[in-house]
Amino acid sequence: MKKILLNGVDGNFGARAAKVLLEKWPHEDLIFTAPTEKGLEAYQDLGVETRVADFNSEDLSKAFEGADTMILISMPFVGPKRRAAQKKALDAAVKAGVNRLVYTSIVGAGEKDIDTYEVNDHVWFEAYVKEQPIHYLFMRDSQYAEAMVSNYVNAYENTGNVLANNMGQGRMAFISRDDCALAAACAAMSDWQDRVVDVNGPELLTIGEYIDIANQVTGHNVKYVEISDQEQYDFFDSIGVPRTTEEMWAQTATNFPFCSDGMVTFGRAIRLGQMSTFTDDFEKLTGQKPLTVRQMFEDMENHLIGSRTSTDD
Repeated sequence: MKKILLNGVDGNFGARAAKVLLEKWPHEDLIFTAPTEKGLEAYQDLGVETRVADFNSEDLSKAFEGADTMILISMPFVGPKRRAAQKKALDAAVKAGVNRLVYTSIVGAGEKDIDTYEVNDHVWFEAYVKEQPIHYLFMRDSQYAEAMVSNYVNAYENTGNVLANNMGQGRMAFISRDDCALAAACAAMSDWQDRVVDVNGPELLTIGEYIDIANQVTGHNVKYVEISDQEQYDFFDSIGVPRTTEEMWAQTATNFPFCSDGMVTFGRAIRLGQMSTFTDDFEKLTGQKPLTVRQMFEDMENHLIGSRTSTDD
């Protein structure tokens, strides 16, 4: 049976994908990596091979040897640092003889005129992967519903029952992070290759419709207010969110697992209809339906966004 290597098992997404693989794949055919030994401690006695894979190291190829399929979870930082780290990982995978890459990309990466802080890196990396001698699956995940669940909670706790952003009437098939992790694990276990997988939720919603569902479930009366891109920047500046994932990122990522350039340009792309992809790829791949927004609000405590990553080293 082919060996599956999963990077970043110490992070939120990676831990969820690891749980799926542990349930569905022979442990002796799994390789789990993390940037540090500490990040691997939870897996030491499960019959899984564990390896340190520090993406800042000179040569990662030894960490990837023997794997047929590698799951690469996109880096939490954005811009040149992310591109360099992911290029290094891919080059090492090719050198190590890895046959197939499962990469967690993002909705909108296939749009011709897309231009967002987050998506541009994925567009660049997808193009680079296609130039290499490796098979691939690009998992273009829709926006995590958990991010908006957390924003909704903040609205009724801290902002007078007002959720303001620049998404306007744009639509998004919001999806649970757990479902995205499930899809990545299932992709690695599948025989799919050289294709895009659109990982979408079961409903295409405006943010106003999303909030209506949340109000019905919780009994709160949060209202959506559309604001301009500049007003969105001003708000993030006022609460200390960094503009980029450079400079203050390491100090602020625990409280704000995002940057304002990312969120503002992401919201703009939604408003412009550049992120409204809606397919049944998730169900075809996993054999089950994705969680609905209503289901996530009914289990709200377990669907908050939390920390984006385990480490930014």
